Amino acid sequence: MLDWRQIDTVLLDMDGTLLDLHFDNYFWLEHLPKRWAELSGISVSDAKQQLEAEYHELNGKIEWYCLDYWTKRLSLPITELKREVMDKIQMRADTPAFLTALKQSGRKVILVTNAHPDSLSLKIERTTLASYIDTLVSTHEFGVTKEQQELWQRLQQRFGFDPKRTLFVDDSLPILQSAQRFGIGHLLAVANPDSQKPSRAITEFPAIEDYSVLLADIQATSSN
Repeated sequence: MLDWRQIDTVLLDMDGTLLDLHFDNYFWLEHLPKRWAELSGISVSDAKQQLEAEYHELNGKIEWYCLDYWTKRLSLPITELKREVMDKIQMRADTPAFLTALKQSGRKVILVTNAHPDSLSLKIERTTLASYIDTLVSTHEFGVTKEQQELWQRLQQRFGFDPKRTLFVDDSLPILQSAQRFGIGHLLAVANPDSQKPSRAITEFPAIEDYSVLLADIQATSSN
């Protein structure tokens, strides 16, 4: 699936890739509409309909991922509302062994998430991600998302990686397409980002359901 001899740097998405996407799906599609309905006096079904329409309109833009934007837009303390259901934040079961193998192989491993810094902090607080990955990047630092080419240019300038010798792993096909356009040489999709939903059939990119199938090849190679 991947030629690890040709990979020096690994860029990793967070939600749906290292963490179970169930938390995010539950928060944005169930918990937030319910709490907004309580505040605004509309029905939960109307709240869901209105919010999902706005999500669709903002998809791929920095505002969609920005907790400050939604806090102002809905007059709700979004980070505090996330804490109400933070027990649902968890790593994928196959993530620790995968990250351990990458770290031991000597490769540069960088987490690159579109998540707002407050959301990233909450997930670092709730999980042990930071013990496996030294460099954690929120694209809000750059003001652009992974869907945009400028983000990849800025990342390459900051970290100096060779795109052709870099692997990028994400559960979002539009984001993988963006990385492909930039010239990232190795791409991997996550077919089962949400543990509560069935795996997707993905044909455009190599896809994974369990990182354990990669461990032997990672361990057999190292970054020079």
